[in-house]
Amino acid sequence: MMPQGSTFTTRPQLAGTFGMVASTHWLASAAGMAVLEQGGNAFDAAVAAGLVLQVVEPHMCGPAGEVPVIGFDARDGEVFVLNGQGPAPHAATIEAFGELGLDLVPGNGLLAACVPAAFGTWMLLLAAHGTLRLREVMQYAIGYAADGYPVAPGLSSAIGSAAGVFTGHWPASAQIYLHGGAGPAPGSRFANPVLAGAYQRILDEAEAAGSSREAQIEAARRAFYEGFVAEAIGGYLARASVMDGTGERHAGLLTVGDLAAWRATAEPPATVGYAGLTVCKTGPWGQGPVFLQQLRLLAGLGLGDMAPGGVDHIHTVVECAKLAFADREAWYGDPDFTEVPLAGLLSPQYAAQRRALVGRSASPDLRPGSPGGAQPRLPGFVTGPRRAAPAGIWSGEPTLAHSGDTCHVDAADRFGNLVAATPSGGWLQSSPVIPGLGFCLGTRAQMFTLTPGLPNSLAPGKRPRTTLSPGLAMRGGEPYLAFGTPGGDQQDQWALSFFLNHVQFGMNLQEAIDAPTFHTRHFPSSFWPRESFPAAVDVEERAGPRVIAGLRARGHEITVSPSWSLGRVSAVARDGGMLYAAANPRGMQGYAAGR
Repeated sequence: MMPQGSTFTTRPQLAGTFGMVASTHWLASAAGMAVLEQGGNAFDAAVAAGLVLQVVEPHMCGPAGEVPVIGFDARDGEVFVLNGQGPAPHAATIEAFGELGLDLVPGNGLLAACVPAAFGTWMLLLAAHGTLRLREVMQYAIGYAADGYPVAPGLSSAIGSAAGVFTGHWPASAQIYLHGGAGPAPGSRFANPVLAGAYQRILDEAEAAGSSREAQIEAARRAFYEGFVAEAIGGYLARASVMDGTGERHAGLLTVGDLAAWRATAEPPATVGYAGLTVCKTGPWGQGPVFLQQLRLLAGLGLGDMAPGGVDHIHTVVECAKLAFADREAWYGDPDFTEVPLAGLLSPQYAAQRRALVGRSASPDLRPGSPGGAQPRLPGFVTGPRRAAPAGIWSGEPTLAHSGDTCHVDAADRFGNLVAATPSGGWLQSSPVIPGLGFCLGTRAQMFTLTPGLPNSLAPGKRPRTTLSPGLAMRGGEPYLAFGTPGGDQQDQWALSFFLNHVQFGMNLQEAIDAPTFHTRHFPSSFWPRESFPAAVDVEERAGPRVIAGLRARGHEITVSPSWSLGRVSAVARDGGMLYAAANPRGMQGYAAGR
């Protein structure tokens, strides 16, 4: 049975039998719940919520970003993954960046744009697993874009921080987000009528294609990837050259041909067993297997005998994270382009070898392993800060700068379906608004390395190794838990803390989310400028002075973060005929809804 909780939490764990939606913004959760009330299923609800997130959290995700999805469809009894990561453009080669004098893909501007994947992936989820028509799931996003929504403090801060870039370099962004030279105040009502018009035109063209639900969804996809949206993107890129974090103006590499050639696809998940559950993640084109590798390592270290949130617990989890993320750097990449030894990386035998490296003191080294005897190679990276960005130009990891980041949504329904999705990219502060569309391109190509011959080396048509990592767990062949969080490289650390709190230590969903959180920055960041900070661990102040002192005594370089600052986890669950949900209180935005 689901733990019901015995300690104070910021809000209750929701319980019911009809449906649950949890996300990083209350308006998205409400839209998803409204879709369930219409008779839609969990997948319909996730699409509606995801499209709303593109409107109300434009500093967190957008239509031209990306969205890996993992779900269980009760109709066929299978777990599926949707490849929601767009590939590099045809013109994106290591040589092309070398000719520009660049050794890293910039973290903002136009050079880092991959094929927009979010919209097409939402359409695939709706077509293959949903039940409602396009209008029934798009109406909420169109309404908020046209009529306005209350501005959250994080969005106001992000726009304010980017205002100088908008006015100085990205005028189309200034037209959308700045009025009288200033961005919207927290709590004020803000609309994006240009985005509303683009959404409405997609819907109009879809409905003009005929009465069939499937035909309308496909027509919407074509409008984006082959029609007026693609034409607007291609026309803009053909003439645009914009300032980015290098301090220089660069044109983009993406073309209309790249958009037309791409379509979202489905694939099976990567899985491992842990504590009676089958835990499911994306393949190694995402960082999801890092979560699974950590579980393999922790399974033999007596975690259940440790006090949750204590020195031994945090130290052990951090040291296992270092080993798993070192393997990510050496071995993960798009399996369509590189041989990823995933079976070896996830094997109990390999975990046993690696587990022996976990000692009583913090390791200062990046130590990838040798699955099957293969020798690891690492890309170049920088210890500590690399270089400052030009004045006024934002750069670096979005989760740690200017309140940008990622979103997440989970949904469960009375029909037995479960889904988790992590939309991101297309951040307003990372790339200029495309005139006539009201949204930005993504910058995910910054995650490629420009060192030749590595699993994550840049190549045309290749997916960058994304950090986006929704999760799902099965129990006894039945769907049990869907979960995830924003956070870049921290996603498979913050989500792991939640998962262990719930599965290993018996906390209910809300207790597991509310518990003090931590993460390490020991390994190279996935984001420009790709810094690493050996032995660095960030811990929420609520962990307590004794724990913090104990971790420092073990050799960890501790940064004490504010008490409610790390993680934005949400989750839904099914158990014993009941549905459950919880959402993160940090940031005062995430909410769950259900009955």
